[in-house]
Amino acid sequence: MNKITSCKAKEIKDSRGNPTIEVEIGSEDVFMSASVPSGASAGSREALEKRDEDGKGVQTAIKNVNEIIGPAIMGLDVEPLNIDELLLELDGTENKSNLGANAILGVSIATTKLKAKLENKPLWQYINEISGVRVEPSQPNLFMNVLNGGVHAKFRLPFQEYIVISGGETVKESYGKSLVFLKKLGEAIKEKYGKVEMGDEGGFSPEMKTIEEPFELLSNLMDSDMVIANDVAASELYKDGVYSVLGEEYSSGQFLNIYKNLVENFPIGSIEDPFDESDLPSFENITREVKNWDAKALRKGIMEDVLIVGDDLTTTNTESILDSTRNKRANAVIIKPNQIGTLSEVYKAVKLARGAGWKIICSHRSGETMDTFIADLAVGVGAYGLKAGSPSQEVRRVKYERLLEIEKEMEK
Repeated sequence: MNKITSCKAKEIKDSRGNPTIEVEIGSEDVFMSASVPSGASAGSREALEKRDEDGKGVQTAIKNVNEIIGPAIMGLDVEPLNIDELLLELDGTENKSNLGANAILGVSIATTKLKAKLENKPLWQYINEISGVRVEPSQPNLFMNVLNGGVHAKFRLPFQEYIVISGGETVKESYGKSLVFLKKLGEAIKEKYGKVEMGDEGGFSPEMKTIEEPFELLSNLMDSDMVIANDVAASELYKDGVYSVLGEEYSSGQFLNIYKNLVENFPIGSIEDPFDESDLPSFENITREVKNWDAKALRKGIMEDVLIVGDDLTTTNTESILDSTRNKRANAVIIKPNQIGTLSEVYKAVKLARGAGWKIICSHRSGETMDTFIADLAVGVGAYGLKAGSPSQEVRRVKYERLLEIEKEMEK
């Protein structure tokens, strides 16, 4: 049995230039590393990302890996689920506030990568085997972020992410169509808005004056086999019981009517976090009522249902997911490993959501690294979708390129 012979962490920079953590785990002369992303728009129930007293540095998390976690796992078998169990015991808190979710996740992912390498298996295949998801590995739909707003772009657009999902028989085909669309969108934006800033996730970020304007721009450029996904991140818009958008205030009921009009007039197939994470009745209302809307995306015959997606609502947390599945507050869920801390907990969250009939969408974060793990995770758990941002940024592009590599591996 292979033993862990080294464990060390160091600081690297994420795509926003902020410090984050990279962990390397070794067994004799085999080493694998994992780097941990960071989100700007975070749910209140996310596991704690350990930062230094200045709120920025990660030296405390690095110290926790090098001085606490490393010595504890040294000499143990390279068995990821067992290591995860030990990590949870070492931390001893529900929200990972002792060691930090970033420290814990770096070790969890690096150990999983190391085990896959030692067994000479593709990472996605090993994830499929160890996770217990009981589905065949499969390629996800590409949720490509093309317009950035919200906290990712100083609210130049009213909602946080405008995403295009391209049809195609293969990842190669879908990715190719998405790249063509992205180029066409860039040309249209330059002609209409001039030179514009880019958001945190590499999408264009022109300033728009109405809620409908971004959807009009995208739908006018889209092919017939494309639909729009939208991450509203409504918790960023919610204060004192109302939603504030472009200088106007809306009640939950008024906001629901806005979504209804958008879905019936534009090919929107997915809405993520349409309400504040505490506005639970509104999640229940939209999940119930969306089934009766005359959705343009469904009229195109591309999707079976309009997805109401939980992210801040659920935070990859089994208790939150269980509560929301029981109360039918969504029909799909975002899976972000750094929201919870260990891959064992990620697998449990996936199985629980899928057991309720929800779609699984694996997601990157706005502060990303060159690590491509999220692509292997999406394939390994048979996710419906992968959010990886715009390929205009290298840290996003490598995730799509990893999917192309996996496509070739699956053909062997």
